[in-house]
Amino acid sequence: MTQATAAVHDKGEQPMRTRTMRAGRKTAVKVTAMGFALAVAASMTACSSDDMDSAASSSPMATTAMNSSPMSADPAADLVGPGCADYAKKVPTGPGSVTGMATSPVAVAASNNPMLTTLTDALSGKLNPQVNLVDTLNGGEFTVFAPVDDAFAKVDPGTLDMLKTDAPALKSLLTYHVVSGQLGPDQVVGKHKTVEGATVEVTGSGDDLSVDGARVICGGVHTANATVYLIDKVLTPPADRAPPPPRRQVMSASAAG
Repeated sequence: MTQATAAVHDKGEQPMRTRTMRAGRKTAVKVTAMGFALAVAASMTACSSDDMDSAASSSPMATTAMNSSPMSADPAADLVGPGCADYAKKVPTGPGSVTGMATSPVAVAASNNPMLTTLTDALSGKLNPQVNLVDTLNGGEFTVFAPVDDAFAKVDPGTLDMLKTDAPALKSLLTYHVVSGQLGPDQVVGKHKTVEGATVEVTGSGDDLSVDGARVICGGVHTANATVYLIDKVLTPPADRAPPPPRRQVMSASAAG
């Protein structure tokens, strides 16, 4: 090969080598760029996954699902008194049972209890249209000493007749059976100011409780807003607050004198 031919040959190869080198560099750049893109995509995917997991674990729905809601208390857990077993036999199910009363406000719960029909009449305006304490009792937290029907049967008929027309006396009598706030069996022993204004005293312990001489038949009965103690006697406010005796009894006493 002559020098001229060699020179021409070298000149022809140089552009080819240059193009080959440029192509190689472009390919390397493309490969590097693709690798970088894949790495970034993988990183973003991992971060996105972590963020979703974190959000899911901290969301209210996730918390609710992981933490089970507390069970409601057993309505019969606080019952005390020698008559609770008989009460359960008389009213084993339904709205007037221990479980049923727990779901209703106290005046409604009492109206569903077949042992408290006279008390319900007195509270709801059926005994005296001028006295209706249903909304008042349903609107707060109370402890109610509830005379059963047998307790009202012991009340002098003349007194009951008087209460049908003497609204202040009936209201005084009824509110004397109510204490503000709910008192469970472990809190009820002692002296408590009634809604009427005078004080009642609960004595005894366990299944042997009394309220101003009235025996607790079954207590610790829960309603939606009150704790009820069924008692065997109608409570009478102190003498300076007690309803006046029926007029016919006063007249009889005067005639006898």
